[in-house]
Amino acid sequence: MTTSNLDPKPSRRKQGRRIAWLAELIPHIFDRLLTRSGKLQLMLLMAVLLLLSVPLIITPLEIWQQGIVAVALVVLGWSVATIERKQTESRTSEYLHLFMVWLSLITTFRYLYYRTHYTLNLTSGWLDATFSVLLYGAELYAILTLALAFFQTLKLKERKPIDLANIPEDQWFNVDIYIPTYSEDVEIVRKTALGAIAIDYPCERKHVYILDDGRAEKFRDRRQALRQMCEELGCILLTRDTNDHAKAGNINTALRRTGGDLILILDCDHIPVRHFLKDTVGFFYNSKVSLVQTPHWFYNPDPFERNLKTGGKIPVGNELFYKVLQKGNDFWNAAFFCGSAAVVRKSHLLEVGGIAVETVTEDCHTSLRLHSLGYESVYYDKIMVAGLAPEKFSAYVGQQVRWARGMAQILRIENPLFNPKLKLSIAQRICYFSATSHFFYGFPRLMYALAPALFLVFGINPIRGLGLETLAYALPHFFISTYANYITYKSVRFSFWNEIYEFAMSFHAGVVTTLALLNPKLGSFNVTDKGLSVTKRSFDWASARGLAIVGAIVAASIVAVPIWLVVNPEATEAVLVNMFWSFFNLILIVSALIVAFEQPQLRRSHRLDRRLNAVIYSEGRSLHGKTVNISETGCQMILDSWASLVDEADLELIGDYGARAFIRGHIVRVVPMNDNQSILSIDFVSLTRAQLDALSIVMFSDVKEWYSQHRETIDDPMESMKFIATSLTRSLRKREAEPNTSTRVRKQIQAYAQIYWRGNFYPATALKISSRSLQLEMPFLTDWEDLKENQPLVGLLLSQAPDEALPKRLLAQVENVELLENHLVVELRFPEEVMQRQEDRINELMSSLS
Repeated sequence: MTTSNLDPKPSRRKQGRRIAWLAELIPHIFDRLLTRSGKLQLMLLMAVLLLLSVPLIITPLEIWQQGIVAVALVVLGWSVATIERKQTESRTSEYLHLFMVWLSLITTFRYLYYRTHYTLNLTSGWLDATFSVLLYGAELYAILTLALAFFQTLKLKERKPIDLANIPEDQWFNVDIYIPTYSEDVEIVRKTALGAIAIDYPCERKHVYILDDGRAEKFRDRRQALRQMCEELGCILLTRDTNDHAKAGNINTALRRTGGDLILILDCDHIPVRHFLKDTVGFFYNSKVSLVQTPHWFYNPDPFERNLKTGGKIPVGNELFYKVLQKGNDFWNAAFFCGSAAVVRKSHLLEVGGIAVETVTEDCHTSLRLHSLGYESVYYDKIMVAGLAPEKFSAYVGQQVRWARGMAQILRIENPLFNPKLKLSIAQRICYFSATSHFFYGFPRLMYALAPALFLVFGINPIRGLGLETLAYALPHFFISTYANYITYKSVRFSFWNEIYEFAMSFHAGVVTTLALLNPKLGSFNVTDKGLSVTKRSFDWASARGLAIVGAIVAASIVAVPIWLVVNPEATEAVLVNMFWSFFNLILIVSALIVAFEQPQLRRSHRLDRRLNAVIYSEGRSLHGKTVNISETGCQMILDSWASLVDEADLELIGDYGARAFIRGHIVRVVPMNDNQSILSIDFVSLTRAQLDALSIVMFSDVKEWYSQHRETIDDPMESMKFIATSLTRSLRKREAEPNTSTRVRKQIQAYAQIYWRGNFYPATALKISSRSLQLEMPFLTDWEDLKENQPLVGLLLSQAPDEALPKRLLAQVENVELLENHLVVELRFPEEVMQRQEDRINELMSSLS
């Protein structure tokens, strides 16, 4: 036998060719089936497939046969997911997803059929029966949610903007920009107003309005500050006499006082990019379009990202909604208004009576009414606002509670699934029902956590005959649905993170949705706090109390396992299954609890990963580079060449469309990258109002595409679970200081110096200088250790030559003295207390000394 016969590479190549052939074959089959098929045909095909699948759902099998089927199904699902991950064509991924949806529904309904007929424990006493029904109801809710999500994501609609260049400018719409505000910091509102003013649209066709609702006595000074801001920037301040209906009432009042054709609504912390209107207004030349919604995006870490220390590796909570679900809704003409970053046609809005005021999610409620009149919505998936996420977990909870209450109110008041008064298509009814029922996950999620603990701690058995047979039906349902979702979610929601989000909010969501169903008038609109800072570690016990109790019960169930195995060995199969289930739940619950363990913010302001062209002007030279990240207080930049720099210099930052900000910067450190490049850390110095405004435009408005528009990393289920399991150690670990490989930024000089100390002058040579420090070399002194230990304030005379008539006089403080052979190296710093008097002299010396 030759060595070539032993080489495994040919077989691997054949296997790769088979996978490629299969990947090409599947889309061709679907192409033939779905050519020219519209929404109605797609729904009919789904119904036929489900009907033909009935025998696969109800056919009984022996346990060993079901075990083989289970393994085969899991392997098939894994294979399809693997094939799809290697595809580059969206068409192929779409068809593979459709196949997996069909397969998932078969395995899910097969499990439900088995669960209904064989495992409901209704005959072992009222306690077992009660919890058996509760768990069964939780599973029904989960299956319904899964099916609704499958429907929403059958096809994702990708939009391209309508080019306004082909339309005469005199036919462009007049646009009013509304920025509703209540109690938020004026600086936050100012940045949004600056971005709105900078939007590239004809000035005579665009008007910016600040809608101030903070009429209370405690906000009087703030309102005056807003009025002054509007006068400075050229905005129009609109106020009203009451606060009726909160944000919705604020907007409705403005509708009667402004004259635009379209309205761009921005939350006061949502800074728009320059091209927002040119990318969205074109859709309104279709007269049936009422609404164009764009994604919400936040440039600061939310409590999940900060407290779990994900480092940006995990998609944030709203990416699934904006990257997948809204695109799916758009295919069915059911994309809905999200309260901000949206353009609305004013005439259509007035036709439905303005923004809905009956619920606290007035945005979704309004779009429901617009769709009911037969109007269309558009979802354009391009990030065009930069907003602030809630910094604290308590603020995040408040925001989510408002959404949960509002969606439950819509479901209770409007009943979008069955209400005959709503002129909605079947697809729209399903999409709205999915959206409004989503927040009812609270109690079902807790029931999943408590079910195994009820058995292990209290001896309550909600599942009859739990063991290998149940797993043979349950695991295919679990894995195939996971693989089906993986195809569409893999870049926007990593495995098991949905459970963490739901566990963290389970108690709050469960309570408010139940109350809203009983009485939709309960509750009031609450403004989400933005711009808060977290200065120290703390645990938000008030927000996490309920989940902590559940976590303790789940932990106790694991502790009880050895007792079960000793006392009741015949129940070993059920005990072990429940033990693994509890252990899985405990990992997720602990991670959800960590979200309430507030981690301090380490920066004065939030950093953006912006790649801006930058120029440093220093000593008559222009040095070009590019920022790595930037905030309103400083930046890091890569300098394209090595250069000797003084520690303060003028910096020019250039936006994507050419907007410029000129700033004075203090170069804190320089870190070498290679022979040609270095990274500079720069603090901005004494920014004026005009410089802050210019910087805000460059950072937030002059943006062609935000860096979060496309995520390169995709989900790896095993790595995701490993990352979740290590959440506790990450959150408890203190941040270690990075090794200092930087060099101090100072100008190399050779100048004459004299130190005045203890009534005597001592000659020295100045070697390095910056605006904050100086290094000298001087002859040996017998009492040099006193100089080092006492670190006295000393006088200095500095000049380029020893015979200079008027040397510069300065005060400096000794920081360190080092003895080298027969001379001393002295480090001095210029104290802040005297900098105001001698700063000009230092700057003059830095320019003149060489």
